[in-house]
Amino acid sequence: MDEKTVLLSQDESHIRAYQALRAVWTLKGSEKKYLYLIKVNLFGTVDMQTGNMFCTSAEKCNAATFLHFLQELLTRYADKFVILIVSK
Repeated sequence: MDEKTVLLSQDESHIRAYQALRAVWTLKGSEKKYLYLIKVNLFGTVDMQTGNMFCTSAEKCNAATFLHFLQELLTRYADKFVILIVSK
């Protein structure tokens, strides 16, 4: 490949952490909350020639957030011909 072409491999990941509390102080009569959920959706690419990585996070993982990721990717590689290998 020439210097104007970049080969990228793309994937996304969904990270969820469920943290359960064993004991909690609350006011008498108020509702107790035992679970705390943390979730992060990541979109990322690896440049197959250099190993450079580009990653973004999003609240949701859907077509709109993926399109936003692709637009950021094109901005980052505006002067390059991009070949993107996308996971299913």
